[in-house]
Amino acid sequence: MTFILIIFLLLAARVARSDSSTCNIPAIYNFGDSNSDTGGIAAAFYPPGPPCGETFFKRPVGRGSDGRLIIDFIAEKLGLLYLSAYLDSIKANYTHGANFATGGATIRRVNESWFLNGVSPFSLDIQVEHFNQFKDRTTYLYNQAKDESQRINLPRPDDFEKALYTIDIGQNDLAYVFRTLGVEGSRVVIPDIISQFGASVQQLYWKGARSFWIHNTGPIGCLPVTHAKIHDPPSGYLDDIGCVKGQNVIAMEFNKKLRVKVANLRSNLPEAMFIYVDMYSAKYQLISNAKNLGFEERFTICCGYHDLDEDVYCGNKGKINGTEVFAGSCKDPTKVISWDGVHYTDAANHWIATQIANGSFSDPPVSITETCPKHMSVL
Repeated sequence: MTFILIIFLLLAARVARSDSSTCNIPAIYNFGDSNSDTGGIAAAFYPPGPPCGETFFKRPVGRGSDGRLIIDFIAEKLGLLYLSAYLDSIKANYTHGANFATGGATIRRVNESWFLNGVSPFSLDIQVEHFNQFKDRTTYLYNQAKDESQRINLPRPDDFEKALYTIDIGQNDLAYVFRTLGVEGSRVVIPDIISQFGASVQQLYWKGARSFWIHNTGPIGCLPVTHAKIHDPPSGYLDDIGCVKGQNVIAMEFNKKLRVKVANLRSNLPEAMFIYVDMYSAKYQLISNAKNLGFEERFTICCGYHDLDEDVYCGNKGKINGTEVFAGSCKDPTKVISWDGVHYTDAANHWIATQIANGSFSDPPVSITETCPKHMSVL
């Protein structure tokens, strides 16, 4: 009977560990760029119009996709509502976290603007400052409230330490240095980018963050908008699947140094849990095996026109070969990896999120449902 009881308890624990409430994560606080922006840059500047959002939300909702982003699927996995953008005050609900990411954001501040090259003014250090203000002000309002009716849409102060802090940023830093220094020249600034990333994470830690889920940067050389600009490339310029080899090499160097930085943070901040997620490998696996996974040709762009000399961006009108066109969406976005040449479709984001959520691409290999502070027991 004792043996049977032990087996029952072990099975029950295993079931509990696979459940989305394993860690009882009450909130997510997200930082990043357009890969995880749920409406921040749209609220600050101009929102994306149709056909963005058409597949899942059935209308534009501030995301650079036809539907959900990876952060949306992470919220679903944890049983939480989709994150409201910090910069969007209309009907925002912050009881389950907040999203500080903005499209075009970088880790380092760069000397460009949203109007010049689409670079967000809300770099990672500014996003962290927004979080600092958010935590201080909401905690004050929560504690000053006389009853629960005055706490509607406010986060519980105790939840900040229990929350999951997700970070997905760095792609725009590489794009910026490619543009200004060239691919080879970009190597010299990677250490500074990584250093500033570490400083921002430490700021979050000092503000009470204890569980970090950190994405590395994807294969930027595989972006279809980049591939569309290539004409008669020299030998060795592209890799075996057609991605720009040099750009991906730099992305991998960035990721290698990021992994070392995360390991250092893990050693220096022992009260926190740090999970490093290899998004590069997950995305490259999807792109490499596009057709086997039910997608069309890997460099197909669903929304927008891009070639060597001309661009008409998703949802806009423009001229291609002298003919005015509207850059609408493709017939079936669920069969395409790239939404607009840079961002992924709902279907592609769902595939990637499914792969990373169980810890298969993580160091250490921990499921997202088990990414809780070390002092909190995992069922």
